[in-house]
Amino acid sequence: MNRKPLLIGAVSLLVLLLLGLGAIGLATQASNRRPATGAKAPDFSLSLYENYRAGLPVTIKLSELQGKVVLVNFWASWCIPCKDEAPALQAVSDKYSDRNVVVLGVNYLDTEREALGFLGTYGVTYANGIDLKQQIAHQYRITGVPETFIVDKKGVLREVYIQPVTERQLSDVLDRLLAEP
Repeated sequence: MNRKPLLIGAVSLLVLLLLGLGAIGLATQASNRRPATGAKAPDFSLSLYENYRAGLPVTIKLSELQGKVVLVNFWASWCIPCKDEAPALQAVSDKYSDRNVVVLGVNYLDTEREALGFLGTYGVTYANGIDLKQQIAHQYRITGVPETFIVDKKGVLREVYIQPVTERQLSDVLDRLLAEP
């Protein structure tokens, strides 16, 4: 009995299997990538907390804010760096509120009670809501908090910060984006 065709068939099957697994791995890896700067920002709907709507509707869609620069900050009440960052975000919100900038806080892996306590403690007044089922966090592929994404007037993701931000950092970016047509 000639075993050569059987061996060639088995090797071919193994090679195809490995190629298939490699392709699946690449597809999975690509889908787990953070949105790229320069690309359209993933659209989302955020249900805002009752006292943290900052003049916006109960539920806001990112795409409805086109024409404005949008700062999206993922945070949590249990996050120590978020506590340090909160005053900078509030200062930026205050400084740019009448300049076509919207600051959105996206609460991540928290309870409403804890989140509202945090917002009150740190004097936050800009729009905030909870990311139920972490749908927005999944779209933006966040790896922790705080993380901040800045979207330009055309809905394009322009900056990503995967660490706490300062008022100066944000002001520099916002001034540059507001100067663009």
